[in-house]
Amino acid sequence: MLYVPAKAANAGGVAVSGLEMAQNASRASWSYGHVDRKLQEIMQYIFEQCFEASQQYGAPGNLLLGANIAGFVKVAKAMQWQGVV
Repeated sequence: MLYVPAKAANAGGVAVSGLEMAQNASRASWSYGHVDRKLQEIMQYIFEQCFEASQQYGAPGNLLLGANIAGFVKVAKAMQWQGVV
């Protein structure tokens, strides 16, 4: 059984909201299939980031740990890029 942490699973709803905002901002009309393909790409990327982080930090397959680490690293890099740290 694969355990998917809530922060990763719930990202799907956030992603679709972001896609909806992008669609509205561009005054476009996307098909269900287009949105679904984009969502699948986003969720695949999230899974890959969680899985790779779990392997890199010594807990292969522990997606909870991987999600926490991947999220932390992403925020830390953004803070460095902005000169906060």
